[in-house]
Amino acid sequence: MIQRFLLLAAIRFVVATHLVGQPTALLGQPAAPLGQPAAAMSPADRSDATFRDDFRDALGSDWQWLRENKAGWRVSDEGLKVLIEPGNMWGGANDAKNVLLRRVPDGWDDAVQVCAELSHKPEKRWEQADLVWYYSDRAMVKIGLEIEHGETNIVMGREERDKTKTLAIIPYADPAVQLRLSVHGNEIHGDYRRLGSTNWVEAGHCTLPKIDAPETPYVSLQFYQGESDSNRWATVNWIEITHVSGEHSPQ
Repeated sequence: MIQRFLLLAAIRFVVATHLVGQPTALLGQPAAPLGQPAAAMSPADRSDATFRDDFRDALGSDWQWLRENKAGWRVSDEGLKVLIEPGNMWGGANDAKNVLLRRVPDGWDDAVQVCAELSHKPEKRWEQADLVWYYSDRAMVKIGLEIEHGETNIVMGREERDKTKTLAIIPYADPAVQLRLSVHGNEIHGDYRRLGSTNWVEAGHCTLPKIDAPETPYVSLQFYQGESDSNRWATVNWIEITHVSGEHSPQ
């Protein structure tokens, strides 16, 4: 009996020692849970990998602020809240505060889908909150909620070397929306849908901006063309970045 007990104990020790340091997937757990940096995943995991952040806790270290105003943003039970301040990213001014950036993981930049849910009640012309595919202050593609022609619209635009082109202005009365940017090769598509809907509506598409030298693409959230002391805040409830395969689908 004692010999049998010692044998079982030895077997358990060998098995436990072998598993120490192995990927958690071997233990039946996800290789990279939602909310963890997608770049940390192994290449084998990346084909259908997803990063998700609901901004309920402290902002992760993979996010970085450009021209940060610490008093103009906070995390909350609803998500990330950002004050809409004066400043602009459309054209050559490039002085908007609290431009939030997250690097696109290596190997994802030619087949990636970015979705976000945000709410915003703009009151001033061109006041906006956007989901953006960003290379630099001079090169990007945006889709968001913006005041134009006296009403709130879904607006999509492309910027290259500070030269801008509006791709879509679509009336949209609701204060909340889900937005999507899909990159496939050199093409990018922008879609939107109302909360509760399962069907995406295409706003527009274009080629990616040409850049002077290889630059790392970033996913960006931008908030600008506000008024001083307006106390108008946009809320980003969540964002999701997914490595995808195949061609763009509007659904």
